Amino acid sequence: MRSLLKIFALLDVVSIVFMAPQIWTMVVHYNEMPDTELLILKSVFTILIFLSLFISAIGLFRQKKYGLVTYYIQFPFRLVLWVFSIGFITFLPELFNKGDQWFGALFRICIVAEFFRCYYTVQAHREMFRKVVLPQ
Repeated sequence: MRSLLKIFALLDVVSIVFMAPQIWTMVVHYNEMPDTELLILKSVFTILIFLSLFISAIGLFRQKKYGLVTYYIQFPFRLVLWVFSIGFITFLPELFNKGDQWFGALFRICIVAEFFRCYYTVQAHREMFRKVVLPQ
């Protein structure tokens, strides 16, 4: 399970790399964005999840409890904002010039994989931080 947490940390780093241009664009062109409440909320939550990816990546790599807790907090926002752990696979059709025909299937795979990641994160949490109380 410890190596699995390091893989999850690496996936968070990959998410940081792929989100960085989007965040940069949002920050640079903040004044040009339409002034709707929904768009402002989405922008704020996207920036917050981007910052929390650093916390979860470091915490998971160091196998600390705060990395797991940060991921638990991120999980619903990941689903709403489409910040998936293996979301980079949705770029593969663009890389191989296959068009948009594969995006739907790859997007569904990303969603299912995120739920699997949540399940295995809970399992790792139980294994690593379960306190065994011995009878005296």
